[in-house]
Amino acid sequence: MSKRVAEISAATAVRPAADCDVPAIAAVWYDGWMTAHVGHVPEALIRYRTRGSFERRAGERLDDSLVAVADGRVVGFLRVHDAEIEQVFVEARCRGTGLAARLMVAGEAVLRRRGLVEAFLVVNSANERAQRFYLKQGWRSVGLVDYAAEIEDGTMVISILRYEKTLTHSHEEF
Repeated sequence: MSKRVAEISAATAVRPAADCDVPAIAAVWYDGWMTAHVGHVPEALIRYRTRGSFERRAGERLDDSLVAVADGRVVGFLRVHDAEIEQVFVEARCRGTGLAARLMVAGEAVLRRRGLVEAFLVVNSANERAQRFYLKQGWRSVGLVDYAAEIEDGTMVISILRYEKTLTHSHEEF
């Protein structure tokens, strides 16, 4: 582990999101989403994914959002919705530091506290890095599914990989 990776990992706190985090969540989400999705999802969906759409959506359901903070600023976030780990994004400089794994542990703990035993998430089929990460975290791929991606005036159905996990007690509870 490099010195910088160790510094980021050690200096990162995971906490519930607050209103003041919305601009930073939107920035991390927009940059990460564009990196993972452009060229791999329908162009029509990309047209809906403007910076403004991420800013609007970042402020929604803050009660279901967690942020990772390093050096006094938000560098990652995770959002849950029902039984879904709905969004997981970290800044590019923080990838490979263990930060996303800490967010996943915290997100899974939220779902367990809600009494859930089974959880799911979806990932772009071209995002091999994320797929490897989810497998390493104990998630299992169940194949392609049609998924209703939120857009301004409703939803757009896209084909995406679904992963599932049986939630067990963890000693690393958030």
